[in-house]
Amino acid sequence: MKPSRDIARLLEIMAALRTPGSGCPWDLAQSFATIAPYTLEEAYEVADAIARADLAGLKDELGDLLLQVVFHARMAEEQGAFDFGGVVEGITAKLIRRHPHVFADAQGRTAEAVKRLWERIKADEKAARGEAAEGALTGVPLALPALTRALKLQEKAGRVGFDWNDARAVLAKIREEADEIEAALDAGARGEAAAEIGDLLFALVNLARHLDADPEAVLRATNAKFERRFGTIEGALAARGKTPKEATLAEMDALWDEAKAAEKHPSVVPAERSESRDP
Repeated sequence: MKPSRDIARLLEIMAALRTPGSGCPWDLAQSFATIAPYTLEEAYEVADAIARADLAGLKDELGDLLLQVVFHARMAEEQGAFDFGGVVEGITAKLIRRHPHVFADAQGRTAEAVKRLWERIKADEKAARGEAAEGALTGVPLALPALTRALKLQEKAGRVGFDWNDARAVLAKIREEADEIEAALDAGARGEAAAEIGDLLFALVNLARHLDADPEAVLRATNAKFERRFGTIEGALAARGKTPKEATLAEMDALWDEAKAAEKHPSVVPAERSESRDP
């Protein structure tokens, strides 16, 4: 069997892999539940390729993600539930239905108007199916990363007016949550302090939202920055014949500040170093 640009060939390959007796034992042993983690992993790898501006890698990762869709659709077809064609028909119908400003004569060309129209059409679809009215926070998947799920919950609450008016109000809440953590630590209540960290993270997500920042994206950027700067520390220590385990904290602190200063001012070496290791 040869590769092809036609989706039909991919469907044929997936069917062959899932054919009892002649197919792949591993593929045959899978179920929706066992494949779901791979689906999430492939979605993250797509996001990673985008973050690295790796278009060649993005092409490969999109193929891996498409395979996940085909895999799930094939298992559903084997159970007589639906097939890949049904998936395609469903999403094309939904896109046409939810974009009357493109495929019909509805007005609403601004992004905000389109968003409101999308939400109204979704509500009409549910009503047409006879589904009961849902709570304001309904529909945020539990499997989302915690920061992303917090963002989605806050967005939904904000649509019904449960929100702060500005970013500074959220910043005050962050200080309040930090103070509660400090109070719990002073009282020796480490478990309570740990619980308060969740409240602090939730408030930080809210601040990111008010600044139109994606909390997952900004944290990924900070993770990358930390890896880069720590790699600089390791390189500098290696040049001295040391590993991080063999260095003192003060020595690594000094190298961290040098790496930080070099990134901010590539041609300037800081005369003094700070006492912190903030990113």
